[in-house]
Amino acid sequence: MQEGQYSPMATTLTLEDDEPPSRRLVPINHPTASTAVSYPIFLKNTTIIPAAKMLFSQRISKTSPKTKAFRRRFYPLVTDKEWNDWQWQVSNRIRTYEKLNRILALSPNETLVNSDTQIPLSITPYYLSLISADDPDQPLRKSVVPSINEWIKMPCESDDPLGEDHQSPVPGLVHRYPDRVLFLLLDFCSTYCRYCTRSRVVGHGNIHAGRTRWEKAIDYIAKTPTVRDVLLSGGDPLTLSDDRLEWVLSRLRRIPHVEIIRIGTKVPTVLPQRITPKLVKMLRRYHPLWMSLHFVHPDECTPETIKACTMLADAGIPLGSQTVLLKNINDSVDTMKSLMQRLMKMRVRPYYLYQCDPITGSGHFRTPIEKGLEIIRGLRGFTTGYAVPTYVVDAPGGGGKIPLMPDYVQGHTAEDMVLNNYENKCYKYPDPLPGDSVF
Repeated sequence: MQEGQYSPMATTLTLEDDEPPSRRLVPINHPTASTAVSYPIFLKNTTIIPAAKMLFSQRISKTSPKTKAFRRRFYPLVTDKEWNDWQWQVSNRIRTYEKLNRILALSPNETLVNSDTQIPLSITPYYLSLISADDPDQPLRKSVVPSINEWIKMPCESDDPLGEDHQSPVPGLVHRYPDRVLFLLLDFCSTYCRYCTRSRVVGHGNIHAGRTRWEKAIDYIAKTPTVRDVLLSGGDPLTLSDDRLEWVLSRLRRIPHVEIIRIGTKVPTVLPQRITPKLVKMLRRYHPLWMSLHFVHPDECTPETIKACTMLADAGIPLGSQTVLLKNINDSVDTMKSLMQRLMKMRVRPYYLYQCDPITGSGHFRTPIEKGLEIIRGLRGFTTGYAVPTYVVDAPGGGGKIPLMPDYVQGHTAEDMVLNNYENKCYKYPDPLPGDSVF
């Protein structure tokens, strides 16, 4: 059976299946493509002035020349309707080295050695369209294409460096902080990042997307009144069908002490077609609902991603970004500043900049911590404070996130705090010390 096509057995999928992650089956066919632009449902009966309407139309209807060229070359028979269907994207993601090698000129170092133990290869056609075909050092390519370096294990690395398995009272639920829990709904992502913190479980069926397991986690939350904040993650929660995701949201909303629900996702970046009017309409019923979006490079801020974030933001969902600091991918002030400023234009507030976790085989991705501090110094004062994320180390062993900041405090006299500003100029702030306490 060719990839992307279904056998008669596919009709036996039930709610307990999570591959593909939705119950709606999409056969591959080639109906007449429609190029008409339709506005999302939340804009109906809304007066839009001509200039704003033209700008919005440009934002939601365009795709990049790079993606257009990619489609013409590799998917010439695929219609716009198919390409823009998120389930078509999931069904036709690139999952084998042989297929990837037909699209990219793979280097000797780009190889999937063992698909049983390594993070699986999976890239949506859309995200692959953003990747250079002949440059193995392109940032996006390095982040999702397997590398031989993943088999180099350093002494400091482990499969579960954050100790999540030891802080899990029921399967798929991590309770590390007093008032919030991490609820892992599934282990499926449409595109797998090679530096994934949960590389030990994602893509291998270790976290089953079934109601039996979900009910145990929800029961734990209901019986733990200190939990006021639930973060849905995985895998990627937005790869579930609308019905299955709503089932989880509705059960959580029945719990009186659950005040906040958050969703961690990379879907707007790798599968923006998933953000549909129907999904958005469903999500807005469960406010207060927040989203943490995973971005690593400004090249991910495409017209498609802008459209997805616009729909989510217009539905009243606060959007924050989470970015992992990655060697030779985004570890420069200029790259990070460009990413953060583009996110701000998309109404995505930069939230966390993570030091790369010491998972097994991640040495080629990790930077010195001083590099992260250098980037924060290069952002603070040189761009708006809203665009400066909090730089954190997630402490190995389950210690939680520890914020790191450049040292702007230079000392203290009897009368003043001595400070350096963003230009490294010295200033004093009146702050008398009691007695003889001077440093």
